[in-house]
Amino acid sequence: MAIAETLIKTLTSKDFATDQEVRWCPGCGDYSILAQVQKVFPMLGIPRENFVVISGIGCSGRFPYYVNTYGIHGIHGRATAIASGLKATRPELSIWIATGDGDCLSIGGNHTIHLFRRNIDVNLMLFNNQIYGLTKGQYSPTSEVNKITKSSPLGSIDAPFNPASLILGAGGTFIARTMDRDPKHLQQMLLRSAHHKGSSFLEIYQNCNIFNDGAFEMFTDKKSKADETVFLENGQPLIFGSEKNKGIRLDGLRPVVVTIDENTSANDLWIHDEKDPAKADLLVSMFDDPTSENHLPRPFGVFYDIERPCYEDVMAEQIKNAIESKPANLDSLLSGKEIWEIKKEPALV
Repeated sequence: MAIAETLIKTLTSKDFATDQEVRWCPGCGDYSILAQVQKVFPMLGIPRENFVVISGIGCSGRFPYYVNTYGIHGIHGRATAIASGLKATRPELSIWIATGDGDCLSIGGNHTIHLFRRNIDVNLMLFNNQIYGLTKGQYSPTSEVNKITKSSPLGSIDAPFNPASLILGAGGTFIARTMDRDPKHLQQMLLRSAHHKGSSFLEIYQNCNIFNDGAFEMFTDKKSKADETVFLENGQPLIFGSEKNKGIRLDGLRPVVVTIDENTSANDLWIHDEKDPAKADLLVSMFDDPTSENHLPRPFGVFYDIERPCYEDVMAEQIKNAIESKPANLDSLLSGKEIWEIKKEPALV
């Protein structure tokens, strides 16, 4: 009797490309993100039908149309809410949220912080271009102070959100940062996000070459990148610079830039620890004005990666226990534990 063999197709990036015309502006950083997502998905060993890409409104909102998986193009700011509900009911799915700084941090800010507070096992990719691109160039929650746009002709007076700090404060268990113009690093961070059990937050510096071109040029240009960025590796010292001769040392709780020479070695530097919440807080705070005299390099990589129970797992266990226990009485449930009885007093004669 012949043994039947099940042929499992090996997926490639082409399997995750759709027949839809990609309609972003030529040169948009979203093309790079799309290409790396399509390369990473086949590496995960997940059936294509178990992927879901969910978006809100904005240029990032088109993402589900260009990835050949199940997808939902939601309403403004609600991609995180949709993803939360879907993961709670279908925990076996690999759910990816494509969102922008306006969609995620403005109208969707409330949903975003509660997603990370609950630690639902989904992956959020924040396309941060520091501008509202789809609606033609208004300042966004991550735009710098004094940003002159159509909605702030005299300059924005709002202090910008630091997205990584916000998510850390909301209880995020995985926080990382990358950029569209470093595809190798972007791919590594996507893989790290996918392998994290819990809510993953990946901030992607994404250039909008029409309405905010060059916003991250200091971190992406070959002439300045080495001196203005520090790439984090767990267990390794924080070293940067075009000649790898600069490092970051902790002076108490204050990070300072030092020169590596005969007086200061790599052993004297800050060693990155992805499990340390105090150091993660310092790293996400390295967000100062890059034009200031005594500024720190901008960190890229995984800031924080810890484990704690996922919402959908705890919910499933709670439901299982409720089913197995004695069924509750509906009247008792509605009345609660605090009840009182009103007695009729006898009529006065």
